Amino acid sequence: MTDHRRPARRRGQGELEAQVLLALRQAPGPVSAAWVRERLGGDLAHTTVLTILTRLLAKNAVSRERVSRAFLWRCTADEAGLAARRMRHLLDGEADREAVLARFVTSLTAEDERLVRELLNETDEGPEG
Repeated sequence: MTDHRRPARRRGQGELEAQVLLALRQAPGPVSAAWVRERLGGDLAHTTVLTILTRLLAKNAVSRERVSRAFLWRCTADEAGLAARRMRHLLDGEADREAVLARFVTSLTAEDERLVRELLNETDEGPEG
């Protein structure tokens, strides 16, 4: 008998990390990798979940604490923080930072440009305005 099931859809880059972070943000406290795996559903291997958690740990997006022989995991970063970290990583890999930033800025919508200007002004003014 031939198996006619469709192959599992391959997740996009960063999609699994985002799902793991979402599960951790919804957790009642520090949780095990098994707890995370359960929340993600599907047929992910336990080692896959551990690999994602370890990558997130290296990015300072999660923390872990040893309890007995296992680790319990907690989210320490939000989605915006991770996106900013990915953007910074890409920028750090470019030889001509000025050209990359210039192209990025000129590709912004008027609304995004306004928002960036406001954010830069807030940074220049400091926390006390």
